[in-house]
Amino acid sequence: MLSLLHIENIAVIESADISFDRGFNVLTGETGAGKSIVIDAISAILGERAYRDMIRTGTAKASVRAVFTDVPQLRWFADNGVEYDPETVIQREIYLDGKNVCRVNGSLVSVSILRRLGIQMINIHGQHDSASLFDEENHLAFLDAFGDHEALLAEYGDAYRTVAELRREIDGLTMDESEKLRRMETLKYQIGEIEKAELKPKEDEALEQRRKLLQNAEKLSNGMDEAVQCLYGGEDSDGASGLLSQAEYALGRLLRFSDSFQQLHDRVADLMYQVQDVAEEVRDARDELNYSADELEQIESRLDVIHRLRRKYGVTCEAILDYLERAKTELDEIEFADDHLERLKGKLKKAEKTAWDAALRLRDSRRKAAEALSQRILLELSQLDMPRVQFSCQFRELELTPNGADAVAFYMSANAGEAMKPMSKVASGGELARIMLAMKNVLAEKDQVNTLIFDEVDTGVSGRAAQKVAQKLRSVAAHKQVLCVTHLPQLAALADTHLLIAKE
Repeated sequence: MLSLLHIENIAVIESADISFDRGFNVLTGETGAGKSIVIDAISAILGERAYRDMIRTGTAKASVRAVFTDVPQLRWFADNGVEYDPETVIQREIYLDGKNVCRVNGSLVSVSILRRLGIQMINIHGQHDSASLFDEENHLAFLDAFGDHEALLAEYGDAYRTVAELRREIDGLTMDESEKLRRMETLKYQIGEIEKAELKPKEDEALEQRRKLLQNAEKLSNGMDEAVQCLYGGEDSDGASGLLSQAEYALGRLLRFSDSFQQLHDRVADLMYQVQDVAEEVRDARDELNYSADELEQIESRLDVIHRLRRKYGVTCEAILDYLERAKTELDEIEFADDHLERLKGKLKKAEKTAWDAALRLRDSRRKAAEALSQRILLELSQLDMPRVQFSCQFRELELTPNGADAVAFYMSANAGEAMKPMSKVASGGELARIMLAMKNVLAEKDQVNTLIFDEVDTGVSGRAAQKVAQKLRSVAAHKQVLCVTHLPQLAALADTHLLIAKE
């Protein structure tokens, strides 16, 4: 549960420490006192989006630190290399330049990784959740969460992805006859053009290196002649090899008088042999250098052919050859498309049967879950002073979709004798608040989150209905920590911990 919240430089709050307790915690205060700032701060340490304008005017950063006690040993800690501690500390710093620094038990984590922990620690229910109840696209997800359909959804999802992939493959092979002929002609031309060039892997690299050598052949020859002369000598000089030979001979004569020159003699001798070897290699390279204008012209012509192919099919010879293989494969697929299509259609028929079997199992489980959900919500609503409300999950059967073969919408009748209609068309603000509380209470039983926050979800509720909402929240708080932001005295009166927020 959330035990302590430290807020620093967020909006109008310079510094504040808030202690929460088990059970029913209520936050009250005048409009604008800062109740929503507290909820924003909690959202921040849960990994939700934080904005720079949250930072208090005149300061460079804002920070929030939360202490959670009795934290279960969630798999998140091991998966992210964070030390587990039943007293977990989460800290987040928000800077003006947009940088965020998040830590869990002292370990740095990213905002996205923090969010994965946050959803396992606290659920925040605000007024915006009413909109999600109105949106029928969310109703199926509500039902699946209640029905624990993860395994069935995974089974169906695998089957549906196979169907979708086969359908895409069949669509890719299905084209009219004129389009097929045009594509075949294009592929044949491209294949012929590439094969005629008779490319070899890395041929372009080798040719470009040879061209560079030929373009600079005269400079290379002159440079090597000069190097040989320096090493071997010429008419005007002895060269390095000759001079080293003389030095080696001179030091060798000194050995007759003192052994101390042995090391110097050996080093000079080694240098002499190395220079002679280098001189031989340079001379051999000079002798092997052969070039002609005709060869350079042939290379230029060949590179021109490769360049034209590179502009069309790939930046290297390997890429062009890869394109050739793909073109041949595509041509074969088109020429034998009819046979391939028949095989794919056979696979698709089997895959669709597998997917429909999974979809029907999912539908059956959803209908059972819908009945149980309706009964649970009606029970909750009767405890919230709405005993005459009728509620049901209406099904519409579909073809195969990524979420199954069903569409679900929540229908209700707020008064006795009225026909069932979509919930968005019959619920008033106060009724919707209670319906949302009923649904959240039912769904909260299915998760392991120990702290629930209700941010002014009692809007539009008053009188006896407000008393019922207060009693319901208190009953939820018997099993989970509940934090509630409210203006209603009926809720505040039943709090285990009542926090008043005021500006001074």
